Amino acid sequence: MKNKTENLGKYIDHTALKAVTTVEDIKKLCDEAKEYNFASVCVNPYYVEMAHKLLVDSDVKVCTVIGFPLGATTKEAKAFEAVKAVADGAQEVDMVMNVSAFKSCDFKYVEEDIRLVVNSIPREICVKVILETCYLTLEEVKKASELAMYAGADFVKTSTGFGTGGATVENVRAMKGVVGNKLEVKASGGVKNLETVNQMIKAGATRIGTSSGIEIIKGEKSEKAY
Repeated sequence: MKNKTENLGKYIDHTALKAVTTVEDIKKLCDEAKEYNFASVCVNPYYVEMAHKLLVDSDVKVCTVIGFPLGATTKEAKAFEAVKAVADGAQEVDMVMNVSAFKSCDFKYVEEDIRLVVNSIPREICVKVILETCYLTLEEVKKASELAMYAGADFVKTSTGFGTGGATVENVRAMKGVVGNKLEVKASGGVKNLETVNQMIKAGATRIGTSSGIEIIKGEKSEKAY
């Protein structure tokens, strides 16, 4: 894919997930997403219905997060949350893998957790699985990517932005090496400049989660945390 600045918008999920995000922040987020032709806005479930209404006449999709940010809610709760989000207008859901179960080597539960969300919502809804790679070894990143693929997800995603670290080229490359052309890869967390975006795309990412999308496209320095 081309990664020229003018084509970057469709790589970016314009993100606002902080606890203190306000209605005005969401209005601004959606206006910016339309202006810069971003792939989606990524908002907490509380704001899905509002974002859907603001973006109904645009090509910008509404993405939300499920089991966020720890991934430690039950699989039934995640499925319910996903169903409600889709009913409110979400077209993409980024669910957090159960990292606790994974680190306990309960891989069967991890796969069931993902599959239940995938099977609970219409197939056309894009499901991205957040691995929270900062807590995983490289071999664990590969194993988690396999589980997401077996469970029927559409993407594997690096990070929530709320862990101890964000996306790295090494992890993106490892994830892509496992999923190949069967799934796509989203790099998120700490991606705040054009150089890093290009590195992630070269490593195999087809989507970038960031709150610094405008600064990236303009080639400006961003001080934002996510």
